[in-house]
Amino acid sequence: MRNSNKPSKTYKVSYKTFLNDRLKKVHFHGKLTHPLYVHVTYDRKTIFFKSYYFELFSKPRYVLFSSGKKQGPTIEEIIEKEKELIEFVIEKTLSDFSLDRFKEEYLFYGQDLCDLTEPGFGDYLFTFFQDKGMPALATTIKEGGKFRILYDVVRDMRTALAKPLYNELVESSFYYAPPYLALFGFMIQLKKWPMLSLTIMEWEDVNLRNGFSEYVLKNFPSQDVKEVEEQVNKWLTYLRKERGFVKAPQ
Repeated sequence: MRNSNKPSKTYKVSYKTFLNDRLKKVHFHGKLTHPLYVHVTYDRKTIFFKSYYFELFSKPRYVLFSSGKKQGPTIEEIIEKEKELIEFVIEKTLSDFSLDRFKEEYLFYGQDLCDLTEPGFGDYLFTFFQDKGMPALATTIKEGGKFRILYDVVRDMRTALAKPLYNELVESSFYYAPPYLALFGFMIQLKKWPMLSLTIMEWEDVNLRNGFSEYVLKNFPSQDVKEVEEQVNKWLTYLRKERGFVKAPQ
């Protein structure tokens, strides 16, 4: 296995990211590369596993076509995201560290809230247009969501749909779907393409949550700001239980 960078910082826990050349190369936005892995050592024991962000940003929705070429995230950009997450988890767990706990917290806090809530929002769009007597459109959106960001699809609908129907679609989503529209809309004010994500780690920041509340108040004035934020928190509690993350957030 070939290291892609040297260990960062000095902890009693050490880590590095590397391209795992023991595995076959995979397609990454038009290029072939070995998958990115994470290597963590503590008390002379080591674990290694595939990078969450490599998996996330390998998805087709994170690529654009420009001048006939694919453009998307780079391995270097993903490694920087990994460093930020790994060091956050180490600091958070250092007083009671174990490799098992590190892996659990890594898998939880690194997750992108927009990516997590998009499937549920996609199900909502499918049902919404089915109920409106547009099954072909419903199916097209459901299948197309594998390759396009649903937030962008809804943004285009603002032009394509009659205003009352579009408003109903947006307002009803807060009752029948995860708060995906609010999360993604807020996120793209903070991030630049192609690194579009809003992680659970970032959600821990009180200032960020305050910014989210201000965004909801401004852009969705008919919604109760506290209820929308509570939707996110309830969803995270459900995620902890559903995916077996037993240790409650601190």
